[in-house]
Amino acid sequence: MSATPLTRDQIARRAALELRDGFVVNLGIGMPTLVANFIPPGIDVWLQSENGLLGIGPFPREHEVDADLINAGKQTITARVGASSFSSSDSFAMIRGGHIDMCILGAMQVSQEGDIANWMIPGKMVKGMGGAMDLVAGVRKIVVMMEHNARDGSAKLVKKCSLPLTGAACVNMIISDVAVLEMDEQRRRFVLKEVAPGFTPADVVNRTEAEIIVPASVATMSLG
Repeated sequence: MSATPLTRDQIARRAALELRDGFVVNLGIGMPTLVANFIPPGIDVWLQSENGLLGIGPFPREHEVDADLINAGKQTITARVGASSFSSSDSFAMIRGGHIDMCILGAMQVSQEGDIANWMIPGKMVKGMGGAMDLVAGVRKIVVMMEHNARDGSAKLVKKCSLPLTGAACVNMIISDVAVLEMDEQRRRFVLKEVAPGFTPADVVNRTEAEIIVPASVATMSLG
């Protein structure tokens, strides 16, 4: 029986383990927003949305929904005690000024050099890049959450991105449904650090187009 890739919630739970006490973290649109539901106990982080909120809480239960309180993806959210709201211009000043410790983004493709494409598929209607370009340029650590392969089975971790880039050589870590990989800054290649339960390093290599570094020992992913 083949191993089962992680669910979106499980990927988010693993990504939340990268949070550190006191961090200010931006969560990108889509799957990364789920991280707000899995903040580890004892960790005090401030989640930021580029539409102008610092202090995002977990997604609201039905009786907590406030239609005026939304994130950049227009999802209703909650605000933690001490949260503040402000203009999007102030929010982008935080991002461009280097005041965000980490950003967790989705991606359609990541190259072996750490380039990211996450905003456009040619020929499809899009509203624009949004804040992604500013985030990959202004944030200290960029973590990508994504399925390792597209629906047609093609690799999303590739030798070279075929889609329009959001940023070049900026991704520090990838957390997918089958693996965790971290960029080696000297060799400019991702190192396989963890595999999802039931998967082997060979399974990950077979699902990956990019050249990656596979050490002698690879841990099994912890889900918190």
